[in-house]
Amino acid sequence: MKGILSILGASFLWATEPIFAKLAYKSSDFVQTSTVRAIISCIIAIFYIKARKSNLKINRENFIKILYIGIFGTLVGDFLYLFSLTKIPVINAVLLAHIQPVFIVIIGFFLLKEDKLNKYDFTGIFLMILSAFLVTTKTIQNFLSMKFGTSYDFLVLLATFTWATTAIVGRKYLTHLNAGVLTFYRFLIPSFILLSYLAINSKISSPNIYQIFLGFIGGAGTILYYEGLKRIKAAQVSAIELSTPFFASILSFFILGENIAILQIFGILLLMAGIYFLSKKEAS
Repeated sequence: MKGILSILGASFLWATEPIFAKLAYKSSDFVQTSTVRAIISCIIAIFYIKARKSNLKINRENFIKILYIGIFGTLVGDFLYLFSLTKIPVINAVLLAHIQPVFIVIIGFFLLKEDKLNKYDFTGIFLMILSAFLVTTKTIQNFLSMKFGTSYDFLVLLATFTWATTAIVGRKYLTHLNAGVLTFYRFLIPSFILLSYLAINSKISSPNIYQIFLGFIGGAGTILYYEGLKRIKAAQVSAIELSTPFFASILSFFILGENIAILQIFGILLLMAGIYFLSKKEAS
């Protein structure tokens, strides 16, 4: 039960993340927003580590894996995602980010030589790719004329791919670590890089309240995610994370006034079906 509640909590927090990002951009840019988010996330992680009476000590082997997660998961993946939010609607970004299981299955098959793909895998992959097309095209006319979104939609897919690679590393090698320790180092590495960039370019300024909220969401959401990952199967994690697009769609409509097209609603339903098929083999 704790694992389910942890993932559900992370999903709700991540649904609010793009909302606060767009609000933060009204008085700042995505670089400073990414920097503040990373720093506050580190602080949240430290409080969690202290509360659990753990320490920050890790061995060299774990550090190399965490370094990969910090660079590709946070510095590259999160950065691309936050940048894309300056150009595309929340619903596009959130739904495209949730086809991550497709990349995890494909990477696991081709690079890690894990289980062979079966009919459930192929069906799930097809449905989730189709859902991505429906979300980015928005209208039947665009879908029929093969207008599959913008380059910024592609950046979200690229971010999703990097997250998939780091999810594999985390699940395979790092679930034994304290969730706060893993979160701390994940955000510490990009914090140094981004803060150095702002300092060199004299762009350091006081954060706005929305950026601080983003930092709390980043830190708390990641901790909850890693805690849940230790307790329940990956298939269950993916299924519960489907609550994120629903939360995000509702929040973006009421707070930002973003409309949801009929085709995008079908995209959400196909996303659910795709996750179901990808989860079916593991559940059995």
